[in-house]
Amino acid sequence: MNLLQSSEPSVLDRALQLVHYPLHVFRNPVSTFLSIPGLSPALSFLIIPTFSSYSTSLNLLFFYLTWSTLVWSNPPLKIELIGTLAIRILFYIIPSLISLLLDSAVPNVAVSIKEHGDGALPLSEEQGGRKGRWWKVALVSIGNVLLGVIIQGSVEYLFTEILYIRSALKASTTIPLPWSIAWDVLRGLLLRELFTYVLHRYTLHSPGSPITQYHISWYHTLPAPYSLTANYDHPIAYVLHNFLPTYIPAVLCRFHLLTYQLYLALISLEEAFAYSGYNILPSALILGGIARRQEQHLMCDGKGNYGCWGIVDFLAGTGIGNDIVDDVREEADGKEEVADKGSRNKGKAKGKGKTTGRRGRRGE
Repeated sequence: MNLLQSSEPSVLDRALQLVHYPLHVFRNPVSTFLSIPGLSPALSFLIIPTFSSYSTSLNLLFFYLTWSTLVWSNPPLKIELIGTLAIRILFYIIPSLISLLLDSAVPNVAVSIKEHGDGALPLSEEQGGRKGRWWKVALVSIGNVLLGVIIQGSVEYLFTEILYIRSALKASTTIPLPWSIAWDVLRGLLLRELFTYVLHRYTLHSPGSPITQYHISWYHTLPAPYSLTANYDHPIAYVLHNFLPTYIPAVLCRFHLLTYQLYLALISLEEAFAYSGYNILPSALILGGIARRQEQHLMCDGKGNYGCWGIVDFLAGTGIGNDIVDDVREEADGKEEVADKGSRNKGKAKGKGKTTGRRGRRGE
């Protein structure tokens, strides 16, 4: 009878599964997503409160039931991989592809809102025209994003299935409180800024680093940033510059999966907007400042602006152009000008109203 019983998988078997499982997810994302047990009732719990007028308490209850169903009926690794991939597709790949399509389909319209004019259009002569490398930039960028998700899944599989230690990220039915999420996201973004600066400056722009040439010969050959260039780089340089600074803070703080998805969504939107090349962005202070610093870093051959937000560059004195303090001042001055203009317009409207009223009474 013992011969008929399946034995525990060997270390070699687990190592093969470590490589095979993430690849299976990305080869068959739709079938993997639909094959998750308990997904249909979970989606129903998610959709019902969306199209109803239930109270906040009931909506939170629905959300808790949704999350609990997913956690109870699926392996945490599968939830993490599919969730991470969905976040990257929804908040980075799709917005960037839409922007790339608009830049290519209506260049005469797009050039008017590009910070660097024709040079920031993917099909411009400076970028190589229609036969240029825009398609390579798109494929490499999307490929690097998938590489990051594969590495993340491999780390989780290594921790839980081979080393038998706790997972890198927390997957539990307990939903973190709002202030706990906010605190984790804040310290995650600050740690990301620090890790990005250190790894970018000392591994990708150091004369003694063997990886510097990879970064220079790939990313720094772009004339100007445009959609999908945020993750365009040699895969090794991408892992050091983009993936590790994002993932390490989440592991060090052991984010809850929900917190990590929010954190990753914010970073994905930052990459999609700040590297789009547009001079009209949702936030002039945050996204506008990030975009300006990344453009200056690219066009000044990497002589400064190594961080994302410019905080460490400001403290280390390696900033180029306006620093984060200048961005705050400009944002404050802009709001004051808008407020003053609004008050003046309001005063003029009141004055016209009074004049019209007097004329009306005279006519009577």
